[in-house]
Amino acid sequence: MEQSDRRANRKGYTLVYTGDGKGKTTAALGLALRASGRGYKVLILQFIKSPQRTYGEHIALRKLGVEIRQLGVGFTWTKTPEEHRTALREAWSSAREEVLGGDWDVVVLDEINNALAIERFPIDDVLPLGEVLDLIRQRPKHLHLVLTGRQAKPEILELADLVSEVQAVKHYYNDGVPAVLGIEY
Repeated sequence: MEQSDRRANRKGYTLVYTGDGKGKTTAALGLALRASGRGYKVLILQFIKSPQRTYGEHIALRKLGVEIRQLGVGFTWTKTPEEHRTALREAWSSAREEVLGGDWDVVVLDEINNALAIERFPIDDVLPLGEVLDLIRQRPKHLHLVLTGRQAKPEILELADLVSEVQAVKHYYNDGVPAVLGIEY
């Protein structure tokens, strides 16, 4: 079946993976892998991760032809607020353009919920919650839109078709173990 025919007959959904446990991005990446395997055109936009670092998912997904872009500058404590604000402004502009452009079957906005929850510096003027809600409402009808990250806003949860909360039960971080190669990055 032609891609445009498949899109015309498909209802897209908004999916949210949130919570304080490990596995939100991993769930979204699994969904992206599955969608890619079915011939869907997938884009992953990462709002916090920086292109200055290499992550295992980038290596693997690029081999599979899944487009993934790191649009952030790293954790909020690693750069100045203005560096983060600039990156978030540009990431949001790119995300809106890609989602509304209609070229994709699945778009993952990785860690957008984390970005929306930043309290260390103002972000609403560069990543307005109202615009995110409008994007969810206005996305092309065929598009599956995935939002990940801790502290998803109640307004986003209300609009979502699927919400999964990842709960932390036990983690080796609590025993002082740093991020593990191949597991966290």
